[in-house]
Parts: sequence; structure tokens; C-alpha cells
Amino acid sequence: MIFGGGALGEWAIPHIGEGDVLVGADQGAWFLVSHGYRPHLAMGDFDSVTAEQKKHIQQMAGEFRDCDPIMKDYTDSELAYMWALQQRPAEIVLLGMTGTRLDHTLANVQLLRQGLAAGVRTVLRNEHNRIELTNGRLELTDEGFSYISLLPLTIEVQGITLEGFQYPLRDAVLTMGQSLAVSNKLVAPAAAVTVRSGELLVIQSRD
Repeated sequence: MIFGGGALGEWAIPHIGEGDVLVGADQGAWFLVSHGYRPHLAMGDFDSVTAEQKKHIQQMAGEFRDCDPIMKDYTDSELAYMWALQQRPAEIVLLGMTGTRLDHTLANVQLLRQGLAAGVRTVLRNEHNRIELTNGRLELTDEGFSYISLLPLTIEVQGITLEGFQYPLRDAVLTMGQSLAVSNKLVAPAAAVTVRSGELLVIQSRD
């Protein structure tokens, strides 16, 4: 589980399970420490925390990696994600990856492509959304979200078939820039999205 420096709150705590490897990127590390968790790894340039908070993070973290804020080529979130992919986990959950900075939000959503290429399932969550990327078959369960939307992350996604949705699709094509597949709903406890080619964002959301 990677905690970034975006919007975090008490909603994130129940997602932490026993035995999860916790990684804090910059301010995300402070969120973990301030809630009584010892990050397995804390990394970043730590330009979003005070000197005292940084010192406390360093004391609490199992491993501490301090990056130069000027010379590094990647965001703190991407550095943490690349480390996590190298560990070959069963799944990576990203929290604190969205917020007021739209550039960081979009960059973090696009990180899902790295997980897809590496064959490591990755889910990005915030208080109102669950986001996953697929280029094959993705099975979903009803977690109480009001809506589910499909957005192409490649110019075109072909062969889209939906099972367990209010508005079904069969062998459909979605092109980037269309809103055809926004605000669908699940009508079954278990559903599935199948894609023949292309990369498709599957976004479950609630107001």
C-alpha cells in the first residue's frame, strides 16, 4: 500500500490490512506515522513536511530514502511505485494520489500503465473512487459505489463486453474523447469487463 501526498483522511485507515507492506511517499509517510503506523519504507524529497516531522518519519520508518528535490527525475509517488513493482506483490493499492493538483492526479492515474505492463494488479483509491486499468478481463464486485464508468487510456479500445451492468455492451469500441460509457451501474454482485485490445480505465465512484 502506497500513501502519497494528496488528499488523505480517516477514510483511508480501514483499507490497511494486517500484513500489508506500507510505503509512505513524502507527506504520505507523515500521514502513516501520525496515525501510529510504522512505514516499511518512507521515501521522497520531503518538501511537504516540516523538519521535525521529517525527523520523526526517519525514526519510525523501517527504511528511509531521502531524494534531492532538484535532481530527481520522477515524482515521489512514481519513485515509490517503481520500488513497489520491483517487489512483485500480489496487488498494489495507491492512496493519497489525487487532490488539488490536477497534474499530479493525472500523472498518478497514468502510473497504472506501469502496473499493467508488469502484470501487477494496481488499484488507485480515494474517498469517492476506485480506479483500475485493464487490457483484458477485469472482474469486479459490488462495493457500494453508485456509478461505474469506462474511459479509454489509449486512443481506441476495441472489443469491450460488459457482464452484470445495467447498460450492457458487447464487442463495443470506445474512442478517447467520448462519454458514451460514463455513469453505468452494476446490477449483479459480481460483474466483468472484457477488452480485446487497448487500455481501459474502470472507475467506480460515488458522490
